[in-house]
Amino acid sequence: MREFARVVRRTFEPGRRIIAISDLHGVPSFFHGLLDSVDFNERDILVLLGDLVEKGPDSLTLLRDVMELSRRYTVYTVCGNCDGLVLQFADSDGSDAGWERFFCRYLPEHPESAVWQLARAAGCDNAELSADGFAKMRRAMRKECAQELDFLRSLPHILETEHLIFVHGGVPPGENMERLPAFGVMKNDDFMSQGHAFEKYCVVGHWPVTLYDPSIPSAKPLIDRERRIISIDGGCALKLDGQLNALIIPEERSQDFLWAAYDGLERVTALDWQEPSDDPLNIRWGHDRVELLDAGEELSLCLHLESGRIIPILNSYLYEGEGGLRCHDSTDYELPVEPGDMLALVERTQDGILAKKDGETGWYRGRFTTERKQIYYVGISPLD
Repeated sequence: MREFARVVRRTFEPGRRIIAISDLHGVPSFFHGLLDSVDFNERDILVLLGDLVEKGPDSLTLLRDVMELSRRYTVYTVCGNCDGLVLQFADSDGSDAGWERFFCRYLPEHPESAVWQLARAAGCDNAELSADGFAKMRRAMRKECAQELDFLRSLPHILETEHLIFVHGGVPPGENMERLPAFGVMKNDDFMSQGHAFEKYCVVGHWPVTLYDPSIPSAKPLIDRERRIISIDGGCALKLDGQLNALIIPEERSQDFLWAAYDGLERVTALDWQEPSDDPLNIRWGHDRVELLDAGEELSLCLHLESGRIIPILNSYLYEGEGGLRCHDSTDYELPVEPGDMLALVERTQDGILAKKDGETGWYRGRFTTERKQIYYVGISPLD
């Protein structure tokens, strides 16, 4: 029997600031850095849109930190598909052959998985990838990590207030949300492209926002005021230029949205002017097949098969994947830069740096100086 979405409805006290964060993906330093930067305090309401775990290096610490914050502050957390993945393993009785085959493939490819971290905490991370080994891991995890698993099991899939809907993946408008399949609201790919429109603002994560723009890679939250959708996944832990975003709502009925971000990257100061390039290309996941034309020392000239464009791509971003050569998110965009601008350093090359400015990633060819003190935080700005 399929699981239906669990919906929690709450009334938020007027005057309390709401801070919404999604897709933390096991990076506690980003999470705490972002909370400190926005001065999170006991008057605030913290809403976490799921995917607390997986992908990043320290899912178990992050999960336990969220559990502790939930005891001390007003925190609402909804379940994401990665959180559900951990429960799928922990709560299984081993009878679903499809899922067992999946975990036999997935776990060796993801040594950072929260499943391994929970098994290690339970003293059982050396079990064989077999039916007997999985059963042993599950017994140990259920016994020694009962609090963590109970917390994940307690998470609703949707949080609704008078003017807002918070969900990890997305929901169709005008539906009885309690009758929606839980998996479909946790994993709802490319949600902003589905044409939905809402009476309340629907705040989602799951799909990194940089995947929406074929021209300029941007990790800052996206807002569609006409359709009342806000997407906030900044690609934390998934991309070298990823960031953890916070959507800041001054109070529940407000529509003056703000955003802030934390990305863990070294900052440099630009010394020269640079105009933005015309007609840039953002090669994104799912649109990333390329053909090698001319191999270089740091970058190689490649043909992007979908667009027919030829652009230089970092050699470290090229890899053999399904269907041939592919690349991690790449661009030929040149950032608009003024002397004194602070840039986040993503990659250095002899011909310039791949950098971020206000959430946008692109190339800067000018001179720069390295900051003595690294600054990881993008300040609070209006979301337009």
